[in-house]
Amino acid sequence: MGLSKYSFSKQEKLTGKKKIEGLFKSGSSFYLDEFQVRHQQSDIPGPNQILISVPKRNFKRAVDRNLLKRRIREAYRLNKHLINSDSNESCLYIGFIYLSKQILTFDNIQAQLIKCLERLGNINAE
Repeated sequence: MGLSKYSFSKQEKLTGKKKIEGLFKSGSSFYLDEFQVRHQQSDIPGPNQILISVPKRNFKRAVDRNLLKRRIREAYRLNKHLINSDSNESCLYIGFIYLSKQILTFDNIQAQLIKCLERLGNINAE
C-alpha cells in the first residue's frame, strides 16, 4: 500500500514510550525561529515519524494547543517531501516543539516549518 505524496497516515505519527524517550534522550536538536526540532535516525525502514508538542505552559487552553498542532501537522503534510527519504532506508524520528508564546497564522508556521524541513533534509543527506 503506497502512501500518497500529501497524505499523513497513522504510520507517520511517532508513538511508543521507548521511541519518544529515545528521541529526547539521545536525539540531536536545533532551534529555528519558533521551533525546537529534535531528530534521531532510526534503523527501522519506513516513513519518517513525527511528534508535535505545544507546551501547556505557554497555552493554557486546549483549544489553542490543538489549533496550533493542526496547523503544524498540515504544514508538515504539505511539505514533508523536502526531507529526502526513501521508505526502503532508515527513517527519521522528528519532534517539533512550538516555542512561541503567541498563536501564529498558518502561513507563518508553514514558512518556518519549511526552513526546519530543509535543514533536516540537509542533515539527513550527510
